Amino acid sequence: MSRPLQYWMAEALRQARKGLYSTPPNPCVGCVIVSDDVMLASGWHGYSGGPHAEVNALLAAEIPAGADIYITLEPCSHHGKTPPCVDALIEAKPARVIVAMQDPNPQVSGRGLERLRAQGIDVVVGVLEAQARELNRGFIKRMEQGLPFVSLKMALSLDGRSALKNGSSHWITSAPARRDVQFLRARAGAILTSAQTVLDDDPSLNLRLSKQELKQIFEVRQPVRVVLDSRLRLSGSEKLFTIPGDIWIYSLSEDVQRKERLEARGATVISITSDESERLDLRAMLQDLAQRGINDVHSECGQRLAGALIQQQLADQLVLYLAPHLLGSAARGGFDLGELTAMEQRKTCSMRDMRQLGDDLRLTLSID
Repeated sequence: MSRPLQYWMAEALRQARKGLYSTPPNPCVGCVIVSDDVMLASGWHGYSGGPHAEVNALLAAEIPAGADIYITLEPCSHHGKTPPCVDALIEAKPARVIVAMQDPNPQVSGRGLERLRAQGIDVVVGVLEAQARELNRGFIKRMEQGLPFVSLKMALSLDGRSALKNGSSHWITSAPARRDVQFLRARAGAILTSAQTVLDDDPSLNLRLSKQELKQIFEVRQPVRVVLDSRLRLSGSEKLFTIPGDIWIYSLSEDVQRKERLEARGATVISITSDESERLDLRAMLQDLAQRGINDVHSECGQRLAGALIQQQLADQLVLYLAPHLLGSAARGGFDLGELTAMEQRKTCSMRDMRQLGDDLRLTLSID
C-alpha cells in the first residue's frame, strides 16, 4: 500500500525547517521527489539568493519522468534572484506536483500552479497546509497584511512581576530558560525593544549561539536590533553599540546633532510619524519593518511597550517564562494595559504550548 500524501509532505516540511534560522526574508521551503513510493531526492531552501528547494532536489539525483514532487510552498513563477522554479519542474515532467499551500506573494499567488496545470501536470494543493502556514507565519503575514509576526517574550515571577521596583531583573529565570530565548532570537529578523529598556538594563540583544548549536551549515545570521527612541535619549555608549550588527533606531526627534551622534556609532536612525497620542506610531514602525523585509519580530521590552503592542492589537504571540519566585506587589508588572474597569476589557489568550525548562515554565500563547 502506498503511503498517503501527508507522509511525504511531512518529510518535505522536515526539510523546510532546516532553513528556519537562515532563509529570511525568504520563506522556508522543502521539497521531496517520490517514485513508486520511494523517496528519490530531497532539497530545501538555505538562504536568500541561493537555489530554491525544488532546484536542490532536482539536482540531487537522476529523476525519471512521471515522479511525484512534494513542495511545501507553491513554486515561484517569476524571475527574482534565481530563475523561476516552475520552469525546472515542467522540464522534469512529473506526473503530479503536490503543494502544501499557495504562495501569498503577489508576484506568484497561483501563477505557478496555473503554469503547471497548463502543461498537463496534475496539481494537488492543501496537503498539511496548516503546518506549512505555521512554519512561515511571518512571511505570510508580511505578504498578506504588510506587517511582521510579532512575538512578545517576557520573564515573570509567579506573581506576574517582571522586575523589582528599582528595575533590577537579573536574573528572574534560570540558565536553561535564558538559553532557550536564544533560539527565539535566532528565528527572528529583528529584536525589538525600547530606549528605556536599553537605559535600564544595558542589554546586548544579540544572538549568542553558534551555527553548530543551531544545527545549521550556514553562518549565524544576526537579527537587526530595533530600538524605539522617540526623543533620541541613547548616547551611543551603550553596550549594544559595541557589538557588531545592524541597529535601527526609530524616532520622532528632529535633533540633528543627536541623530549624527548615533549614526557615527553605526546606527541607522529612521524618522517615523506619531500617533493620535503624539507617541511613536507602532503600526507605522512595524509596517516599515515589513517593507524592509522583516518577517518576524521578537520583542524583549518593558511593560509599557509590551502593553501598547497588545492594546493596539499588533502582537500575535506571547512567550512567557514563569520562574518560581515571588517579587511582591511593589515590583513592576509584565504588561501595562492601563486600568481595566470591566472584565469584558480583559485580553484573552489561547495556550499553544507549555513545557518546563530547568525550574521555569515556558508558556506559548496566541493573543485572541
